[in-house]
Amino acid sequence: MIQDALRRSPNEACGILAGASDVATIFYGMTNTDQSPVSYLMEPKEQFKVFQTMRARGERMLGIYHSHVASQAYPSAKDTALAFYPEVHYVIVSLVDHAHPTARAFRIEEEKVQEEPIEIVS
Repeated sequence: MIQDALRRSPNEACGILAGASDVATIFYGMTNTDQSPVSYLMEPKEQFKVFQTMRARGERMLGIYHSHVASQAYPSAKDTALAFYPEVHYVIVSLVDHAHPTARAFRIEEEKVQEEPIEIVS
């Protein structure tokens, strides 16, 4: 995710995290049709194809990722309002410091934000 965010900067990057269990093992980088440094929108046809691929592989969506190019890794008001999947984790990568990006995860339900720990398992 961090490499994807850096590569797509100065625009926000976005993608889907998936897995067959409760651990995200697959990252699907998506096209940001907004092509903006302050917002993202996943390309609908591409998103549909990723959902088909996940279904065929027995995976499910566990998270939605996007980057913040010039702000901290915390959901904006727009991010919170557009969080349509309360069952998934929302992961935000901040590129405020390109040399040291940060990532944080959140659950967002009914516009209430709760931070969750990120655990990297190898």
